[in-house]
Amino acid sequence: MALRNAVMAALLEGEASGYDLAKGFEASVANFWMATPQQLYRELERMENDGLVSARVVQQERRPNKRLFSLTEAGLDVLREYVAETPAKPMAIRDELMVKVQCVDIGDAEAVRSGIVARMERATAKLARYERLRERLLDGRSEDEYLTTAERVGPYLTLLGGIGLEQGNLQWGESVLRKLDQRAAKSLPAD
Repeated sequence: MALRNAVMAALLEGEASGYDLAKGFEASVANFWMATPQQLYRELERMENDGLVSARVVQQERRPNKRLFSLTEAGLDVLREYVAETPAKPMAIRDELMVKVQCVDIGDAEAVRSGIVARMERATAKLARYERLRERLLDGRSEDEYLTTAERVGPYLTLLGGIGLEQGNLQWGESVLRKLDQRAAKSLPAD
């Protein structure tokens, strides 16, 4: 998947400056796509040159002028075509912590444990952010009511995917730590 598809998906929420898009990326698509602000700015420029987004300049006092980007009809068409395509390949995972866990038997088990604990702490923080976003999206409605009345349900559905991923990280971390503890207890010399 190209970054431009994720940017166009984020712009479905409405017009945004590059800064707002970079900031909002964390809330709207970061549960499935990561990008630096520099990558976003470069991609917006390419997309504007390709006619996929348009930009308008907003004059600001005491601050530099800002450019607000929105999808063009051509951008919406490209996004529609992208949505209709069958995904080319399954998700690819490159996870340094998993490599370290794979090697736990020959290395510093405490360092591996620390990495797992750090991942669990990040997952807990992300879950808290995702739950706040979920509450904002639902805005007092039940999930069923939201899914039948909301103009767009895609952001909620991807949010559920992010929540599931972080819950999975927590469950995996707890399980691995428990198994490492059990293994360590069995290998201790008897008194």
